[in-house]
Amino acid sequence: MAAVTLRGVHKSFGSTAVVHGVDLSIRDGEFCVLVGPSGCGKSTLLRMIAGLEEITGGQIDIGGRVVNDIAPKERDIAMVFQNYALYPHMTVRDNMAFSLKLANVPKAQMDQRVADAAGILGLHEYLDRYPRQLSGGQRQRVAMGRAIVRKPQVFLFDEPLSNLDAKLRVQMRTEIKELHQRLKTTSIYVTHDQIEAMTMADKIVVMNAGRVEQIGTPLECYDNPANLFVAGFIGSPAMNFIPGKVSGASIDAGPGVSFPLQGRTNLRPGSEVIVGVRPEHFAVAAGGVPAEVVVVEPTGADTHIYCKLAGVEVSAVVRERHEFHPGENIRLAPQSTFLFEPASGARLA
Repeated sequence: MAAVTLRGVHKSFGSTAVVHGVDLSIRDGEFCVLVGPSGCGKSTLLRMIAGLEEITGGQIDIGGRVVNDIAPKERDIAMVFQNYALYPHMTVRDNMAFSLKLANVPKAQMDQRVADAAGILGLHEYLDRYPRQLSGGQRQRVAMGRAIVRKPQVFLFDEPLSNLDAKLRVQMRTEIKELHQRLKTTSIYVTHDQIEAMTMADKIVVMNAGRVEQIGTPLECYDNPANLFVAGFIGSPAMNFIPGKVSGASIDAGPGVSFPLQGRTNLRPGSEVIVGVRPEHFAVAAGGVPAEVVVVEPTGADTHIYCKLAGVEVSAVVRERHEFHPGENIRLAPQSTFLFEPASGARLA
């Protein structure tokens, strides 16, 4: 196992910069998730750690060793890809053992490592099958088994669950988390799915347009988002954003719509702000602000209510079951709010 440190890592393709000076420290044994929208640079960053992409500037350190100029096979890492990357003409056993054969590992030791990995992943009965005879989830287990047998210092996962159906994704992310808890190997995981990030990570790195927006635990990023981007990206459904102006002890967002400043005294009257309210922090209550129902979606445990509030489309998630209808007027009371500076997007304390 090993710590991974990135110092000022840049990447450009020609004159186009795609990663802008990333600084990141991942502790030994930590499960770190790089999360962000498609095209934000997270997979490029992972490939630079793996050595599959050259870095344009900066330094990457794995286990106390600078690896900028070290070949991928000598970095002591193992990577699990989105498309499994299994050899179709090889059995599961041979796929898992292939890297060990290349490394001239003695056969007895190789067989033991494959058997151990198969036991961890429940693959014993599939060892003599070919990839075409397996389901998507089984193929992903084989890909993970191939990484496990190498006993690397660091596991790298590049959106490994994106090709699986919704139910299997939930099952596999639990299995990957259990695997990490068992092996305690430093792991770096890339996904665009913030639910995966929230449920799996010890540390989340939120990326946008090649830059790191925030680093923290899942709950730190949820409870204390650094800016508008993080606030809107972390949390499902996404946070609601309502523009307004400071007026006395409240924020006016429109006729009859105001939000309390909740003890914030450092904002000048007339200042423009953006009020952020998570859907689950709205309650249907008589003392709330007026809203017009657009769509109601019962999901079983919760009810999602989509409304127009001060001319802005917002959503609320409530536990109670309501028989609301489109066009009906209701009142929504925010239990807590966030404030953001409109120009920079920075959160206001």
